[in-house]
Amino acid sequence: MGDNVEIGPYCVIEDSVKIGSGTKLGPYVHIENWTTIGKDCHIFTGATIGNQSKDLKYKQGDRSFAIIGDRNVIREYASISRATGKDDATEIGSDNLLMTYAHVAHDCKLGNRVIMAAFAGIGGHVTIEERATIGARVTIHQFVRVGTMAFAGACSKIVQDIPPYMLSDGYPASVRCLNTIGLRRNGLSPETRMILKKAFKLLFRSKLSRAEAIGRIEEGVETCPEIEHLLQFVKSSKRGIGF
Repeated sequence: MGDNVEIGPYCVIEDSVKIGSGTKLGPYVHIENWTTIGKDCHIFTGATIGNQSKDLKYKQGDRSFAIIGDRNVIREYASISRATGKDDATEIGSDNLLMTYAHVAHDCKLGNRVIMAAFAGIGGHVTIEERATIGARVTIHQFVRVGTMAFAGACSKIVQDIPPYMLSDGYPASVRCLNTIGLRRNGLSPETRMILKKAFKLLFRSKLSRAEAIGRIEEGVETCPEIEHLLQFVKSSKRGIGF
């Protein structure tokens, strides 16, 4: 344990656990084997970190990891599972907020500044990129990716990838519009937002095929790092995009 770690009453901390300086554990927190937690995290009552993978392929006793970054806030009764495969890891970055009863399954990868609202749950091998927001009671299917600054509307069922900078909603969910409010809050300039809006219209409102829309964006839309990331994400999608 690092300096100034606070351990609340009735916590259970198992073997081979590392906890960074300044981290606070509320009452009844359970930190299971092979978990690493960074500095200045605040973990609230009843949260369980590094619990055994619920994947039926998990072999009892195999060492796998849950690795949590710095300054994360993990609220009451949230749960984070460690990975399934031997020596694999579930990884969560820094400055994230996981609200009450949020669940992160085995082998997931979360970037930085991700928000998961109350009762949101993500299946195994899900990737959530930086500054994405997952609404309350959202469920996300295994192997789905959620892109940078994307927003998943509350109570939606996510079975396909959500591209960066987009807002998705529905049951099952589909892309509804550009996440304009989120982009503004994250400091993207009006010029960048306008470029992304042009790309959104070509991808989701033009009735072009995905390949045709990508070609039109590459040929006719101004380039910027956000457009490049959006195109790379869409091209590499394996589960498809909710059009």
